[in-house]
Amino acid sequence: MSETNGWFAAGDRDDPDATTTAIREGSADEPRDWPALAVEAGFASDTEEYYDTLREATTAATRAAVTERERADDRQLVHAIRAMDDCNRTANELAERLAEWAGTVDPDAGTGVEYARAIARGEADDDLAEPAIGSLAERVADLADEADELREFVERQTPAVAPNLSALAEPVLAARLIALAGGLEDLAKKPSGTVQVLGAEDALFAHLRGHAPSPKHGIIYTHDAVRGTHPENRGSAARAVAGKLSIAARVDHYSGELKPELEAELADRIETIQARTTDEDAGTDGGADDE
Repeated sequence: MSETNGWFAAGDRDDPDATTTAIREGSADEPRDWPALAVEAGFASDTEEYYDTLREATTAATRAAVTERERADDRQLVHAIRAMDDCNRTANELAERLAEWAGTVDPDAGTGVEYARAIARGEADDDLAEPAIGSLAERVADLADEADELREFVERQTPAVAPNLSALAEPVLAARLIALAGGLEDLAKKPSGTVQVLGAEDALFAHLRGHAPSPKHGIIYTHDAVRGTHPENRGSAARAVAGKLSIAARVDHYSGELKPELEAELADRIETIQARTTDEDAGTDGGADDE
């Protein structure tokens, strides 16, 4: 942006692409009397016309930025993992309803999504020939199949978007962390302590209100290194995992270069933590450190 002419130096006021680019990419060292300069340069006939054009350009620039952001690969992962969870949740809820309904006509009715799939395939008892029951079973099966396809999409795409995060946390957990943070860039900017409790917001707020202890971990509990560690040492494992995941997210966002050493370093650290005895843990880190 020219310090003299401002964003309107892009030229033709009727060229939305030029004015949008000027708004998104321009800058100035200090404020100036831009309306007066725009009129002086012939960009606008008066101040009112300048502000009308500025409003149109900033609206277009904001729309372009939002569209670009939503089309980004990490945003596609966010939508996919959320859609997968919605499909799974709805399929399970409807499967419960189906089991209750089927139980009214068949004392030996089964439960769960697989039972719904069996009905949809026509493998259930003849007593379940009620069309409405069969139709509901088909909807449950369709939702469960959609969830499976979305999981395959997530498992395929996450390593391309966040290779280091996927290597450390496996693709589905990596995608969940990205979704909980709001995007890969947002995750990369969060400290490891925040990453450690992502997904445990309710417990964290309860702790801040003085109604519960501080949570040791959030969604990263599903990580093998955390879940597979003795409860006495699980806090240490969660901190170690969160620390490496934070680094991995930053590398993925800022460079995208795969760094296998991160996985090796985390494995060594977890091995050390899991090798502790309860007495050693109490005598060195102390129980309070893991809370």
